[in-house]
Formats: sequence, C-alpha cells, structure tokens
Amino acid sequence: MKLKGKIAALLAASLLLCGSALAADFSNLVIMHTNDTHGWDRRAEGINGMATVAAMKKDFESKGKDVLLVDAGDAIQDNNLANFSKGAAVMRIMNAAGYEAMEIGNHEFDYGQAELQKRAKEAKFPFLASNVIVDATGKTLFAPYVIKQKGPVKIGVIGILTADTPGATMPENVKGLTFLDDIAVMTNTQRLVDFLRWKEKVDLVVVLGHMGSQDKSTGHRADDVLRYVEGIDIWIDGHDHLEKNHMDGKTLVAETGCFTHNIGVIRYEDNKWTETLSKYGDFNEEDPKVKAIIDEEQAKVDAVMAKEIARTPFEMNGERAPGVRTEETNLGDLVTDAFLWQARQKMGHVDAAIANGGGIRRTISAGAITLGDAAGVLPYRNHLVVVTVKGSVLLEILEASTAFAPDPVGAFPQVAGIRYTVNTTVPYEKGTAYKNGTYSAPAKPGARVTIHEVAGKPFNPAADYTLCVTNFLITGGDSYSAFTDPEKAKNIRSVGVVDCDAFVNYLSKELKGRVPDTYRATQGRITILK
Repeated sequence: MKLKGKIAALLAASLLLCGSALAADFSNLVIMHTNDTHGWDRRAEGINGMATVAAMKKDFESKGKDVLLVDAGDAIQDNNLANFSKGAAVMRIMNAAGYEAMEIGNHEFDYGQAELQKRAKEAKFPFLASNVIVDATGKTLFAPYVIKQKGPVKIGVIGILTADTPGATMPENVKGLTFLDDIAVMTNTQRLVDFLRWKEKVDLVVVLGHMGSQDKSTGHRADDVLRYVEGIDIWIDGHDHLEKNHMDGKTLVAETGCFTHNIGVIRYEDNKWTETLSKYGDFNEEDPKVKAIIDEEQAKVDAVMAKEIARTPFEMNGERAPGVRTEETNLGDLVTDAFLWQARQKMGHVDAAIANGGGIRRTISAGAITLGDAAGVLPYRNHLVVVTVKGSVLLEILEASTAFAPDPVGAFPQVAGIRYTVNTTVPYEKGTAYKNGTYSAPAKPGARVTIHEVAGKPFNPAADYTLCVTNFLITGGDSYSAFTDPEKAKNIRSVGVVDCDAFVNYLSKELKGRVPDTYRATQGRITILK
C-alpha cells in the first residue's frame, strides 16, 4: 500500500483516461508480435521462422488490414544464425520482415554496448528502452517510446527492460548504465502513459516489456508494473519464455513463448482485445525474399560450423526445465568435466568446476556433434578462470545458486568434482542482498544445501578449494556475487581458454571424438529433495 500511495497522484490522472481508447475504430488493426526469438529465425520443425512471420504480415495486409509488427526482445543471441554475426544477420532479417519496433532484451547486451549500438544503427526500426539510463548523460540508452499511425489508429509503444539485466550479462556490458527498478520504473512508466494519452493523444498504449513473471524477479516483473500503472491497453511480454494470453485488470497480457514456436496476433473483437497464438503448422507460407536472406546467412554459418568434432550414441540434455536449470543433467556433467579437464591441463591441481545452467543453451541430439552444436551449447564464449575459496564460501555459493530450486533458474550449478544435496522442503532464508539486485546471500548457509564431497574427499568448510568457473561467474553473474568479494575469492587466474573451446578440446582430445557410455545417464553429483 505504501508503494501505491507514492504514485497515487499519477494514477488519479490516468484513471480519467480509462476507456478513452474505446472511442477509436480498431476493427482493421492487427498487432503481430514475437519475443525471445534468440536467432531461431529459420523455419524448421516446431519453429515458424521469420519468413513465415513476414508472409503472415503480407497476408493480413493483402486483406486490407493495418498491421503493426513488433518484438519484445532477446532477438540477436543464442542460435548460431545470430551468434556468428553478433546479431547483424538478425537485423537484416527483421528489416526485411517489416518490424517497426523492438524492446531490447537482456541478451542484446551480450556482445557489449558497442556491438549493440551497431545493431541499433543497422535496424530500420527503433530499439526501445524507457528504463535504461546512461549515467553520463541522464538520458535513456534508446528511445523510451515510439508513436505509430496505423490507419485511423494512433499507437504509443513503450519499451521496458528487466532490471535483472546487470546480473544476466557480463558487468562490462552494462557499465555506465542504470536500470530503473521497482517504484522508479513504475513511476516512469505511468508518466509515459499519461504523456502519450494527454499530450500525444494516442488511441492505444502498448508496452513491449521484456520483464517476465518469475518469482525471483518480484518487484520488477510485468505483474508488478501492471499492479500500479493504469492506462496500458496491451502488454506484450518476454524474458520468461512463457505463453501468456490473459487479462490483468483492463490490460491484455500476451507472450508467445520463445524461438518463434508461436506468432502472436492481437485484434479487437467483441469490444475487447484478443490474442491468438499461431503455432507451427497453422500458417505455412514463407516470404521468398526473407527466406532467401535467411538461407544466405545460414550458409555462411554452415560453412564453418558443419565440421564434426565427436559423436554421441545418446541425447545430451541441455533443456531448461526439467534440465540444466533445475537438476543435474548428462550434458551438465559433460560440460563441467570439460571445464575441469581443461583447467587441470593448463593450471595443474584444480579441485572442481561449476557452470551455471543458464549458460548451457542447447540439447545435443544423438549422432554427430559439430562445431555448430558446441557453439550452440556454449554461445557466450566466456573465459575460464581458476579461483581459490574456503569451503564455507563454496557452501554459500551453492546455497545461493539453488535458492529457487526446484523452480528453474539460470544460476543453478552444474558441477564436476563436487557432490551435493539440496533439500527444497526447507525454505530459503535471505540474508544480505547481492549487488545485482536479484539474489541474496543465504542467511543460513547449509540450511538447504549439504556438500558431501569435493575432489573425492569429504567436504571441509575450513579447507581451501580451487575451482574452475567462467568469468561471468567470477564477476558476480547470476547469484555468484561471493566471487566478487576479495576476502572470499583468492588467487584468481585465467586458464587462457574460452568455455566453448574447452568443450571442443575435451570432446576431440580427451574423449577421442566419442562420448562414452558413462554420460548416458547422470552421475549422482546432485540430489534434489522435494
């Protein structure tokens, strides 16, 4: 109630506006939308692809409809079609498809701000980010909103990015930026809604909100903003990869899931906004111009990535949930074994390795494993480092990174050289908040997590342990802020190899090009009690 009181004055003005948009004629308007496409732009089984998005847009236009095509972020990173060119290919494809606005996602920062600015210049549509402030200027990194005229309808489109972003990418990628959060983002959004309604006289307010609804983001989720901001007609969400189609008060909340599994279509029918998710197979046409661009860009990737480096007789699980963000998986075992092996090759004695599940991005099917597969599993090219911590610090790290278990979270630790148990029936008690604003240190390390062994020996909280992790973790990514405390993390050294290369080296050199049967199932490193 206290938070709501702080913006009561703004709400009062907006309440006068509720229903004002109903005077406009929306009957001919179609809003098409995507989110979290992550470079999955080529049509394949279960994937609509961008050529189908473009063809659907033209199909509506051929029937006389006014179409607005927008995206809610995370478009330029993950799939090799995107990674190979650091997202430049994606901009070329989205331009051809006819996008008119995009809210940036947290993964738009993964190549650094310089590359992000290049992508923004290449785009023939505006990047939006109303709550990302450049410290040096006090201005937003990208436009806070854009106004589009579609037939008789004037539309204000606002972009909002999750405040989880600083903890979801490398710190240097967001250096010099402030992400408005909680009351600040709510107040700012209400101000923009009121400005668009009163000053710009828009008929419709749409928010592209790369924010999601995950519990770990409570306070800066789409749900939280909608609880306190009035006057938003449509909220197109992203970030959590969920399918959404529901009313939150007077606002339609829509989200397609991810990877163009669905194409979102919003229309005004029976005096209300309605959402239809066009799944793979519902509309099967492809725009030939866009398809030709996609095929051309994919050919560049395939020429490099098709080289076979190993074979596996079984699938390696890199799914999000159930998968690398919720439990031990055979691919998590393989990846962390690769990290540990590479660190020992370069540095000598190393006790264990940890990889955050969110950094493992793809399942490997049975059969050939190519360079493209390896790059898809580990697309960020994070550098491996070795660090020494006390056992008590390792316990804090594992406790914090499993705080949301059994729910999926990118921090979830896949491990090599460690055997531990998480008792999820015990509530996680938060201690001091970590700097990235999403996670907190455990108030009682060891309350939920029991470490049984490290490097084959019984765990000792007073012992020194040498760990191999990525530079994403060592700089406090996800829940791993303990690594940024110089009193807790000692003797940090670079292995001199990036994660994907270590994975390739392990497969081709140590395993001689064949994944052994020991990886057919998980190896009992992690136990989850529910």
